[in-house]
Amino acid sequence: MDDDLPRCTWSTGAPEYVAYHDEEWGTPLHGDDALFERVCLEAFQSGLSWLTILRKRPAFRAAFAGFAIDAVAAFTDEDEARLMTDASIVRNRAKITAAVRNARAAQELPEGLSALLWSFAPDGERPRPATVTDVPAISPESTAMAKELKRRGFVFVGPTTAYALMQATGMVDDHVVGCFRAGASQGRRGA
Repeated sequence: MDDDLPRCTWSTGAPEYVAYHDEEWGTPLHGDDALFERVCLEAFQSGLSWLTILRKRPAFRAAFAGFAIDAVAAFTDEDEARLMTDASIVRNRAKITAAVRNARAAQELPEGLSALLWSFAPDGERPRPATVTDVPAISPESTAMAKELKRRGFVFVGPTTAYALMQATGMVDDHVVGCFRAGASQGRRGA
């Protein structure tokens, strides 16, 4: 990181963090399969370092058929057993089963996953956090999102995971004051 750009402090510890911060985090993301990937990765991250997930992301994509909802929904018990032997991903039975279950739940959404998730994006401007300590872990919107996802059959989607998803996919912009990305992404609402 030789560019001297001011960044959110969490993003400067590893090259993968810098790339993720600069190119993805906080950028509005739409599309059912793209958002399904993020739901899955946020669930796999629970209790682990996000850096671990970033480093294993190509392997996750290979193991989970590119996170195509229909493909993952068709996974069998044998597929889940195969994934439990794949050292290139996080081998947690509950999280693997959750990815398959969540794919099946996503198939049942008449409005689609993208439209459902984006319906919880807050309207209007919010105060920009001054420092990372000012960034919340949950919000009323993430709590409502988690509740609705659970009602629709999703698992591993608590309010904290939902808020991290909202941050990662640009539903909220938590780049801190002074970060070169602060306010760089517009168009938070919509499909």
